[in-house]
Amino acid sequence: MEKKHKNRIQAEFGRLLEHKRIHVLDIPDEYQYMDPELVEQLTDAVAYVLANDDPEAG
Repeated sequence: MEKKHKNRIQAEFGRLLEHKRIHVLDIPDEYQYMDPELVEQLTDAVAYVLANDDPEAG
């Protein structure tokens, strides 16, 4: 997801997302569905976010 996608989601579902974080992984939207390189980037990025996520941070 890119920042433009986050903005679109917040505009559409803002009230439902109050007090929730959206993590932007900065992976460009230029891959085909299930592209092995995309899957690898997603796996690495999500693992990093989960390992470094601080529940106390806003």
